[in-house]
Amino acid sequence: MALDRELFINIVKDAYSAYYTITEPSEEDADLPMAFRAVYDARDERYFFTKSAQIWANEKVEYAYVYSAPEFDVELAGKCMDHALADMLPKVKPHKQHQYTNCKVILIADSFSKEVTDLVRKKSFSKSYGFLSTHGYSELLAAAVDLRREKTFTNRVGSGLNKFFDKLFALRREA
Repeated sequence: MALDRELFINIVKDAYSAYYTITEPSEEDADLPMAFRAVYDARDERYFFTKSAQIWANEKVEYAYVYSAPEFDVELAGKCMDHALADMLPKVKPHKQHQYTNCKVILIADSFSKEVTDLVRKKSFSKSYGFLSTHGYSELLAAAVDLRREKTFTNRVGSGLNKFFDKLFALRREA
């Protein structure tokens, strides 16, 4: 039996709310089936006795775009991924302490066709900032979550999303 999509969206939103700042779709997103967007922003620093003697620092930012529809065709899936990248890239602020700013696109549907899962698996984006990435980089992590099969299809960089959604599916089975 397939999971209820709206219930699953709430589970995902709840899971993301622990570390991410959740925002609802804006008016610009009206033509896309966006469920919500989330932003993770972290800065790590190490000092030698006082803050003025900083040894190192780095910043990590991740923008997650969650889209939900009964099903996605190739055109809509591509449009969602392109929209997320276009929205995220102007927000990147590369500097010496910038480690990465990643774009995570999650498509949640009752089922996916092979064409759409192939598109998600093949979709890639990578950009380096500064000479030899000295000012960080950006990558696209893409996932298609099939609720009927309880299976996640990801691109190479987004393979960590498989474990995340496997845990959510397992928790749902235990409940």
